[in-house]
Amino acid sequence: MGKIRVIIAGPRGRMGSEAVRMVEETPSFELAAVLDRKNNGRKLSEIGHFFQGEVPVFSDIEDCLQSVKADVLIDLTVPEAGMHHARTALAYNVRPVVGTTGFSSEELQELQGLVREKGIGCIIAPNFAIGAVLMMKFAKMAAKYFEDVEIIEMHHDRKLDAPSGTAVKTAQLISEERKKKSQGHPEEKETMEGARGADYEGMRIHSVRLPGLIAHQEVLFGSEGQTLKIRHDSYTRASFMTGVRTAVETVMKIDSFVYGLENIME
Repeated sequence: MGKIRVIIAGPRGRMGSEAVRMVEETPSFELAAVLDRKNNGRKLSEIGHFFQGEVPVFSDIEDCLQSVKADVLIDLTVPEAGMHHARTALAYNVRPVVGTTGFSSEELQELQGLVREKGIGCIIAPNFAIGAVLMMKFAKMAAKYFEDVEIIEMHHDRKLDAPSGTAVKTAQLISEERKKKSQGHPEEKETMEGARGADYEGMRIHSVRLPGLIAHQEVLFGSEGQTLKIRHDSYTRASFMTGVRTAVETVMKIDSFVYGLENIME
């Protein structure tokens, strides 16, 4: 098998630039092109001093897919662009690996249907950090024994969605083991709206946004006389690249829709 040819959407973004480096440093990958909304027709080396090579830049995904042969599209942009890119990639038989959060359940169902039609792989992952995926798995395990839980997620102040996709995914996994339950005093009242956070089947999710943070999450369980805290911290965006690399390698071997990196980790 030859090298896996990859297109990256959003190469100038914080995550996208790390993905470019990861692809360039992985011997079995080849960077075929990038999608950037501003620099159509230029070369990658012309749009950032840290980029190398003469990789073409496209602003329109259809132009890109008609001009360049590729196996996988990595999208690390925003939900609206990510959905459009994933749809179009599947139409051209290119396998999407999408790290954008904020997709609705209807959009995920649409992608699942397109994947069934095409018979090729697609991976959507709220979080590509291996440690974050393990945190979610451990939280699901703990939920069998602790029914009271709150999630505190902390991200940089440029993040657009709240709560984070990782927090929502964590709550969904916990709910598979935990019966729906309202927590706290049955007559509690918020004297300031939102003080108790978002409500997901009775468990609370709190979102913190501050400069200096990258991506952090704490899952706090409580029962009589004890608490259990499961926490993950990403200090640099390089922490996500092992998961992105794993997803690219895996998506080439599957013909199904996968939501969540935990589903491809044994």
